[in-house]
Amino acid sequence: MTPTAALLSAALLLGGCASLTALQPAAPRQPITINLVALNDFHGNLEPSKFTYTDANGQKVTLQAGGIDAVAAAVNAWRQQDRDLLLVGAGDLVGASPALSSMWADEPTIHALNLVGLNFSSVGNHEFDSGRMELLRQQHGGCVSPRPAKACKFAPDFKGAQFTYMVSNVVDAKTGKPFLPAWHIADVKGVKIAFLGAVVRGAADLVLPSGIEGLSFEDEADSINKVLPAARAAGATVFVVLIHEGGQTKERFDQPDCQHLEGPIVDIAKRLDPAIRLVVSGHTHKGYQCKSNGRFITQAETAGHVLSRIALSVDPATRTLQDVAVKNVIVKPGDYPSVPAVSAYLATVKARSDAALQQPVARVAVRSMTRELSAAGESALGDLVADAVLDAAAPYGAQIGFMNTAGMRKDFDVGADLRATFGQAQIVLPFGNTIVLMDLTGAQLYDLLEHQWEREKVDVNHSMLQVSNGFAYRWDGTQPRGARVIRGSMTLNGQPIDEKKLYRVAANNFLAEGGDGFPTFREAANSRDTGIRDIDAFTAYLQKREQAGKPAGFEKPQGRFERVK
Repeated sequence: MTPTAALLSAALLLGGCASLTALQPAAPRQPITINLVALNDFHGNLEPSKFTYTDANGQKVTLQAGGIDAVAAAVNAWRQQDRDLLLVGAGDLVGASPALSSMWADEPTIHALNLVGLNFSSVGNHEFDSGRMELLRQQHGGCVSPRPAKACKFAPDFKGAQFTYMVSNVVDAKTGKPFLPAWHIADVKGVKIAFLGAVVRGAADLVLPSGIEGLSFEDEADSINKVLPAARAAGATVFVVLIHEGGQTKERFDQPDCQHLEGPIVDIAKRLDPAIRLVVSGHTHKGYQCKSNGRFITQAETAGHVLSRIALSVDPATRTLQDVAVKNVIVKPGDYPSVPAVSAYLATVKARSDAALQQPVARVAVRSMTRELSAAGESALGDLVADAVLDAAAPYGAQIGFMNTAGMRKDFDVGADLRATFGQAQIVLPFGNTIVLMDLTGAQLYDLLEHQWEREKVDVNHSMLQVSNGFAYRWDGTQPRGARVIRGSMTLNGQPIDEKKLYRVAANNFLAEGGDGFPTFREAANSRDTGIRDIDAFTAYLQKREQAGKPAGFEKPQGRFERVK
């Protein structure tokens, strides 16, 4: 081969290599990572509180966790790693709050969450505690409130939430449209993510009926699926549900990809549009990071004890979700540098509140009265509060006092000197409900108690009513619902309840309106609201017992009702 021919041959070979190189596909682009942090059921817990959990070694651990300072510090630290990180919520951010927040109509919590940089949240049932009007005020600001004694008392110009509350399944009866925005789109790193909100459908049974008049609570999955096309039409390619409904599992709160999730959220998730692969849940206060039917379902713990760190892996070409990684992280004070603005604000709230919270109330009999339920469904704290309800209403003829278990939000813990403060008492009863008197027949009392087992599949749960001293009955868990209270077992001061006779009973106004699934209260005759707040009745009872030389309180449930099987 001549030199010219050899050179030509080499050129052709090189040209062929170049052509082959040009035909090879470009190196694949890396997935886009979008970071979320989720919290739920914060309930205005501005300060750290007790968190007990079981670790990977099966050991029970108790420590102080949560609080707005620690939450802000963690979120701020994680935002240093990714400035596009979004903080989202799954409802009950406020309501059933400690006095530090509730005495100011939860305005300090709303403002603190603004400072932390919360982006979006579904509403929870507790956002409706004071009715639709107050929820709209919490969102938009202002001072016109059904709680005039508390609203705008911390600051005269409450501006409302800078984050967006969302709910797809609460519909205004007049317009037929969602009461609040059903969804919102965030454009993060070039990806449009639709966050779709929903609240537990049974919320109507958990709040004052008069406060939600004109609102309809619809099926969660159906409502989410109904609004999803609009979010898709607006350009969203990734869909995340924020829902205040949940489940439970025996697995650890931080068990990776847990597989044994149970409860309402499982069925809801199963019926969602296939495009929805991540469900951030709440309501049950149980942390989990599970997979169920191809979807990721997460929940952190209450009070900011745990936050869910969620990483979304998005295909850069299609902008669709490829994978989800979840890690539930305990939030301990001091783990991260504090955020000065949040710390300073919390200090101001505490300084304004401490005088009232530290006010001594009375000496009590035991240092801790808990909400822990016996096999029958009775608690030592429930006995005490029911006695206080009866004592406040006795001058008006009351014979029996009732208290709903879920209405007591914390154990009643006092110091070593056994002297209770107002703050320690108020944290037990944060709603400010009033006591209502009414007449029920003996037959209605039987019917009332049968409703304790209607809403849950388990026999003993937070639907159990706590009862005052002198009232007693027995129940059989092997019997069908509607027939569990043993006929003839119900007595008042040792005498059998006469089904035809009228009895004067007392309960808070939430129960009186049929709340917590007790419609029999609505059928009562001669209802009268005393105007006495439950917290005032509680503290007055503690003081009365101390003055009588018999401090109130029990170490364990008093056996006022009995489960026979």
